[in-house]
Amino acid sequence: MFRNTIRALPLLLLATLAIASPHALEQREAAPGRVEDLLKGALNAIQQLIKDIITGAKSGITDEISNKPLVCLQRLDVCCVWYDVSAELTKNFKEKNGECNDNARAAVRFGFHDAGSWDKTSTHGGADGSLMMDFGEETRPENNGLQTVRTLLRSIQAKYKVGYADLAQYAHNHGTISCPKGPRIRTFVGRKDATQAAPTGLLPDVHDTADNLIALFDRKGFSAHDLAALVGAHASAKQRFVDPAQAGKPLDTTPGVWDVEFYNDTLNQPTKNNPNIFVLPSDAVLSVHPKINDEWISFVGDQPHWNEDYAKAYIKMSLLGVTNLKDLRDCTRTLPRKTNK
Repeated sequence: MFRNTIRALPLLLLATLAIASPHALEQREAAPGRVEDLLKGALNAIQQLIKDIITGAKSGITDEISNKPLVCLQRLDVCCVWYDVSAELTKNFKEKNGECNDNARAAVRFGFHDAGSWDKTSTHGGADGSLMMDFGEETRPENNGLQTVRTLLRSIQAKYKVGYADLAQYAHNHGTISCPKGPRIRTFVGRKDATQAAPTGLLPDVHDTADNLIALFDRKGFSAHDLAALVGAHASAKQRFVDPAQAGKPLDTTPGVWDVEFYNDTLNQPTKNNPNIFVLPSDAVLSVHPKINDEWISFVGDQPHWNEDYAKAYIKMSLLGVTNLKDLRDCTRTLPRKTNK
């Protein structure tokens, strides 16, 4: 999520729309404004669902799941191909012991970095797949460590011809549920792919102050409460670049599990008390900031609370800069089952 931080080694459809390859659809440019600005007036069912989730009227988590039908026609069900994508990701995201691996945690970070390069004044960027495309973003310092998972995702995109923008966010959600205790986040497809590289300077920096980080996320449409939840993605993370001498250290005691140990471990300053744990400077300052500390503490020992808040905030993250909300479809049912290992 934060730049230079996380280890990423080896996240009824109209037939005319469903038939088309994502790359045959109109490509996109973002429009200034937050997601909420696009959810006014008459809304279709998908738009209303998204609005209900980000306003808290409905959960961003669902246990809805199904196996791929024996006959699954893409022209009738746009989710058909995502069953196959899901199976590929499962093979690449799980350890033999059931925990999530470096590919999964990298996919989580990849989704953040692709979507997060946007704020309310941006005319391009956001969740558009640009980081996976041929715009050179993988060479930016803030994206160090994402090259391996990018290569993996590009191979899956080439095989199944899904949209880059959708795959970046689908892989994030798949990475999350691949980790034991992770939430099955509502997963939408139908975004338009990028036509240019994302803006620079819009991703959080691990050495920034808490006030600057809170302001940065506010410009994307996230409250301090949202930020507290989103930072919890570090629960399954490892650092590689903040201190290369300690590369590979996890940010909490259970990096293969999507749990709330991160919140307690950070507060307990494990860098001092546990030499096997690394605390990012940004996490340390955020955890004690008066706008965040109460919420941070509330997540300690409360997995359902964090999962709900994370899902709600990340769904919004996955839609930053996406202007065609009415065209999206819900393919959450193609994700794997939740595990509680």
